[in-house]
Amino acid sequence: MPDLSAVLAGRLQAAFDTLAPGADPVLRPSDRADFQANGALSLARRLGLPPTEIADAVVRAAQLDDVCERVEVSGPGFVNLFLSTSFVERSVREMAVDPALGVERTDAPERVVVTYSHPNVAKEMHVGHLRSTVIGDALCRMLEHLGHEVVRENHIGDWGTPFGMLIEHLVDVGEKTAIAELSVGDLTGFYQAARASFDGDDEFKDRSRRRVVLLQSGDPETLRMWSVLVQHSIVYFDEVYEKLGVLLTDDDVKGESFYNPMLPQVLKDLEAAGLLVEDAGALCVFPPGFTNREGDPLPLIVQKSDGGFGYAATDLACVRDRVDVVGATRMLYVVGAPQAQHLQMCFEVSRMAGWLPSRVSAVHVPFGSVLGADHRMLRTRAGTSVRLVDLLDEAVSRAASAIAERGRDADLTEEEQRLVARALGIGAVKYADLSTDRARDYVFDWERMLSFEGDTGPYLQYAHARIRSIFRRAESGTTGTDGFPREEDGRAASAIVVGTPEERALALSLLGYGAALHSAVDESSPSKLCAYLYALATTFTTFYEHCPVLRAPDEMTRSSRLALSETTARVLAEGLGLLGIESPERM
Repeated sequence: MPDLSAVLAGRLQAAFDTLAPGADPVLRPSDRADFQANGALSLARRLGLPPTEIADAVVRAAQLDDVCERVEVSGPGFVNLFLSTSFVERSVREMAVDPALGVERTDAPERVVVTYSHPNVAKEMHVGHLRSTVIGDALCRMLEHLGHEVVRENHIGDWGTPFGMLIEHLVDVGEKTAIAELSVGDLTGFYQAARASFDGDDEFKDRSRRRVVLLQSGDPETLRMWSVLVQHSIVYFDEVYEKLGVLLTDDDVKGESFYNPMLPQVLKDLEAAGLLVEDAGALCVFPPGFTNREGDPLPLIVQKSDGGFGYAATDLACVRDRVDVVGATRMLYVVGAPQAQHLQMCFEVSRMAGWLPSRVSAVHVPFGSVLGADHRMLRTRAGTSVRLVDLLDEAVSRAASAIAERGRDADLTEEEQRLVARALGIGAVKYADLSTDRARDYVFDWERMLSFEGDTGPYLQYAHARIRSIFRRAESGTTGTDGFPREEDGRAASAIVVGTPEERALALSLLGYGAALHSAVDESSPSKLCAYLYALATTFTTFYEHCPVLRAPDEMTRSSRLALSETTARVLAEGLGLLGIESPERM
């Protein structure tokens, strides 16, 4: 079933093309009509004609008789579109019986590499990893839902000079003790103890530096101990991912070590292409258009003056591997906003070297920071980064308290109550993050994010559970096993009517699902889907308050409202699922 806005945009596009091929209709939902097209305003400047004259021409040319009951020009050239009731009813009926809920899959599937999360071996995952992990997970879910092939890559920090220090600390405490610490998730304690020895013991520091040389030269025993650190850290990461409810697995790990053997060839090929420049002993590339504050050309350092490779070399190797080996046609880097310039320089150097062809897009998906009440980076009272696992455990505990205070569903078992608290707590944290424009910072506020009122995860989860309760209260035989109204001819939702303003508003809101999902994917912005789901839930609340469902005045109205309710519940559950958030049937 074509998306409602896509149908209108297609019809209007054909009309605008009669005046200026390719002109954008600028179609939007409107308070003054169902939709409004504002493209005449910008086109007027191009054509040197009054916008109202252009709008009139568009209305005459547009084929909208089967869709709209009225189309009119208003103001300085706005085209207001009022959909016909029969079209709205027919469209929402089709959506109700469509397993895909009217969402059209892409007709040009891509192979998309999404790199996100990026924890460091032997270091705790902290609140700073939250945004990359949940935003990346949501984007992967939505891309796959629309028919793209997604390759997840968790580019963990598992190589480099700190590992000399970590391996020597493992030697000092003993492998069994080290494994015991790492196995209980005390990565911070292990790393801090190694750091203390490095900073306070010159002999330990010398050993650590020699161990780095052994690691980079492939010494078998050093590599074995390095592998111990990596594997036990990954086990810990998996526990955090399971608690957070994201889809990353061990198969998605591609750490810095994976790309390390590729770095000499990266350097060699850049030199052969004539792109390398020696600067203060380092080998660099100076991509055009990048300067420092003084206006001097800014270098991308590929090999440092001491002969070591930095992040730039690894990131260049990543591009080559993802394009040449993985076969990516699109690459999404879910990385914090401060890395914007570095990534843009890497992309530009990759283009200069011929490793990033025009057929492949590389997109930085930046995000802001999680702040505390003081509007500074969220930290513990001791001033350290908040452990992600502690934050998630607290979320579940607070959710259990919130449910107890609000009142639990009496039919839930103790185990079911525990699962609901987990879904509510984790969902609240994820929704608070995802519903924020990813480019912005946001303040972490327990009271707001766990509220059952306003734009929160619990509000949407409760809206879904409340709709499901309607069907549990429905009289026996009223609904089929699929939840749709039962009719003699077996056609679910065939009786949907939108006779009241609230029914019409709910139907139109439902029909916007596909557009919202595609917009979220096109802009790599889960907040677009969050905003849609919140608007749908509030529209349903208004519908439910004004339109009795089980006590409707007649059976046809009752069946219609049950079908609208069922479709709303399906959209809420699917939409939240695409954000990685569970939708309990009872709360």
